[in-house]
Amino acid sequence: MTRIDRFEGDIAVLETDEGMLDIRRDELPDDAREGDILIQGRSGWITDKKATAARRSAMKNKLRRRIRRND
Repeated sequence: MTRIDRFEGDIAVLETDEGMLDIRRDELPDDAREGDILIQGRSGWITDKKATAARRSAMKNKLRRRIRRND
């Protein structure tokens, strides 16, 4: 799985199964955001919208559980 970890100016820092990878930000879709899951296709990187939505939902649920546990 490849995920956008952060942006540093014109560089996108990606977290991959093999480690971190720096690429030019303009290689990504215009609407790419931190946390998006990416797939590298023949014509470049594309956002896996279904995987991104599932991951964001799981992270929100995890945060809610932690908040409830600390109340």
